Amino acid sequence: MADATPTNSIARDTRTVASLTLLSRVFGLGRDLVTVRLFGDTLIGSAFAAAFAIPNLFRRMLGEGALSAAFIPRYTRLTESDQDLAERYASLMIAALVLVTSALLVIGELIAIGLWFTATDPARVLSFKLISLLLPYMPLVCITAILGGMLQVHGRFLPMAAAPIILNVCIIAATVAAMLIDLEPERAAVWIGLSTLVAGVLQLAWALVELRKHTRWRLDLEPARTEASKTLKKFLPVLIGLGTLQLNTLADTVIAMWPTWVGPTLFGKAVPMNEASNAILGYTQRLYQFPLGVFGIAVATAAFPALSRAAADPKRFGETVSHGLRLSLFIGLPASAGLFLVRDDLVSVMFSGGGGFSSDGLTRASAVLAGYAVGVFAYSLNHVLSRSFYALDDTTTPMRVGIAMVAVNMACNLTLIWSFREAGLAWATAISALGQTLCLAFLLRKHMEPGTKLLPGVGKTLLLSLVMSASVWGTLAVMPEAQTWSASAVRLTAAVGIGIAVYLVMAAGLRVPELRWLIKGT
Repeated sequence: MADATPTNSIARDTRTVASLTLLSRVFGLGRDLVTVRLFGDTLIGSAFAAAFAIPNLFRRMLGEGALSAAFIPRYTRLTESDQDLAERYASLMIAALVLVTSALLVIGELIAIGLWFTATDPARVLSFKLISLLLPYMPLVCITAILGGMLQVHGRFLPMAAAPIILNVCIIAATVAAMLIDLEPERAAVWIGLSTLVAGVLQLAWALVELRKHTRWRLDLEPARTEASKTLKKFLPVLIGLGTLQLNTLADTVIAMWPTWVGPTLFGKAVPMNEASNAILGYTQRLYQFPLGVFGIAVATAAFPALSRAAADPKRFGETVSHGLRLSLFIGLPASAGLFLVRDDLVSVMFSGGGGFSSDGLTRASAVLAGYAVGVFAYSLNHVLSRSFYALDDTTTPMRVGIAMVAVNMACNLTLIWSFREAGLAWATAISALGQTLCLAFLLRKHMEPGTKLLPGVGKTLLLSLVMSASVWGTLAVMPEAQTWSASAVRLTAAVGIGIAVYLVMAAGLRVPELRWLIKGT
């Protein structure tokens, strides 16, 4: 496999992943536009958001997260040095993943079905019913994600980045069909759950077909046992280190669903959440996950194989880390600022009208988005920083930082919810993410050579983001307050359009290299 410069490979592959992920996220927004108008900020909306979040939590922590981070560096090196051993190693790891996720599925189903049939409160019955329906998506999506990681090592970023389109199309089709025949929301939720399972099967089949061009599945697994055991030893530390954001998201879901799953009090006090809380939290999370998924994770995904190949060369490794961080910040910082400034109009456009959120729900969603938006650039940087340690075979450092930040997040959750309700959960997540960024960056600096051109790029990106923010704020300030959905759409379009234009023009005028990397890859 021919080497490429860090700028070339990361920027080129980032464009590929980001372009396809952008398309899938557009379909994802379309999915949210129709489902929010079916469920709204209701108990059913909260219950479905919680049920859908659980298999996706496993996807992010196992398939796209911990196992992938432990698996890809070793698979990359074996592919370059011993293709036969790489094939046996991949076969053994996939077999282990099938067994583990199947066991988790059986355990999860026993718990969910047991809670479903023993619950007496209708809200609990609905929630655990939907969880048991959607749990089978977990092994499907986890296995697909690992297969996608293998394809990325072979330079095939398209199938995995485009696979979510299948899920979104299936859900949109099921939702529209349910609305056309006027199904009641609870039955419609079951339809949508079934469509999710169909999408999981289709995604897995596509990944398997694509991999046939690059590898063979080997039944003789013994020669790869040593390599697999090394990977599995690193799995738990990576799970904690890379899964911090997902663990925090799970904690948010549990607290938001507390009145439904547990009861109305926490520590002897009335929980400041209601049946709308998790719907508000779940739908709003996907707004900040849009730029994170399209760009932040795209940079980390593209950078990881390059980091793994460069790990043995300190100078090349430092350059690769620097390029990854600068690209993440170049995209993540303006995304943070922009989401914060347009939050009111964005939630109005996405969630109001046609049976969407109530007026109170929109106000609460805007407050939640403000908290999450502040941390978007930090979430992006953390993906690159964590993977930088994993490329060096250091899983302990991110794990220790991750454990500390989970504790910080929980402490902030239990402190802030009493005053800010769901928004307190969002601010707690952002605070812990910022702390994780600072800790990881400080600890990684010893692996970076002094000549690395990181700080000048950070300074220019900060300046560009400040100018862009001023232009967005000024645009919104001179426009009349929105009283209708169309007025919010006009304000949002104007603010986003002007903000992007100002940022790109300024970046081109200052000849910021990150822009050239993204456009030309050089």
